[in-house]
Amino acid sequence: MSKWAPCKRRDFIRKLRKLDFEGPYSGTRHQFMIWGQHRLAIPSNAEYSVPQLKMMLLEVAGIIGREIPPAEWREL
Repeated sequence: MSKWAPCKRRDFIRKLRKLDFEGPYSGTRHQFMIWGQHRLAIPSNAEYSVPQLKMMLLEVAGIIGREIPPAEWREL
């Protein structure tokens, strides 16, 4: 079974672009990325911890309409 690992911000943004997100664009407090009419805030941490990554990927799953398993995330 695959396990989650921390993710650098730059890698997170690169992987979201492979999922057809656009951006990042500058916001008031955080940058954000866009998928269709949806907006995803991108925290400014240099690296995201496993709990933070899981939380953000739950939000991504809600936006794109499907879950992203650890193995698929690692291959993006």
